Amino acid sequence: MSGILKEKKTFVSGAEQGIGKAVAEHLIDAGCDIFIHYFMGEEGPKELVARAEARGQRAAYGKADLTNEAETTECVAKAAEFLGGIDVLVNNVGGIVARKYLGEIDAVFWKTVIDVNMTTMLHVTQACLPFLEKAPDGASIVNLASLAGRCGGHGGSLVYSTTKGAVLTWTRSLAAELGGKGIRVNTVAPGLILGTRFHNQHTTKESADATIAQIPLGRAGTPDDVARAVVFLAGQLDGFMTGATLDINGGVYCA
Repeated sequence: MSGILKEKKTFVSGAEQGIGKAVAEHLIDAGCDIFIHYFMGEEGPKELVARAEARGQRAAYGKADLTNEAETTECVAKAAEFLGGIDVLVNNVGGIVARKYLGEIDAVFWKTVIDVNMTTMLHVTQACLPFLEKAPDGASIVNLASLAGRCGGHGGSLVYSTTKGAVLTWTRSLAAELGGKGIRVNTVAPGLILGTRFHNQHTTKESADATIAQIPLGRAGTPDDVARAVVFLAGQLDGFMTGATLDINGGVYCA
């Protein structure tokens, strides 16, 4: 899909590692100019900027706590100023935070997981909206959900699964709301994707092996599997697709 996003102005949240970094790499290879948001570390964003500049494309990065509305607004404004607008938004930020069962969940943990997975999405999308509305050829929003939002996750992921189910509904509702403005809204729902901080921290080898044994394609997914789907949704190849969810799970769940 090289070149399908040539000169598109793209904002990606949480792109310093894992799926987010792979998404940014594939977006760059598809030809876009890009602003890379990060929160944890600069090494990944620096590599991504070098990748883009080596291809003659424009790239920059910035740090922000996206649970903070003011920081988010400032970060998006910097991105839009650098890029000259925003055509594509990828809402990648999210995480399980920790595994806690129902009896262990308190109000602080509940709010923290909701903030990480939903409040960030609200803040970024609201801040990007004025720029997306001005995209000359229409705009695209791609959200990151999860298989856990489809059928529930493994033990201890109750709050995370709840928020990822909310992302699916958010996507459908927002697609209906923004369609008249020429803005498409879709989501990807990855299953087991190894090689990410999420699974390195929260998934044991035994749990991963048990999950893989149930996957019809016989393997775990990779960040590149997810990234290719995001590029497809970000581009114009799916110009009549909005409110949709692409399930990327090797066939373990089929909608």
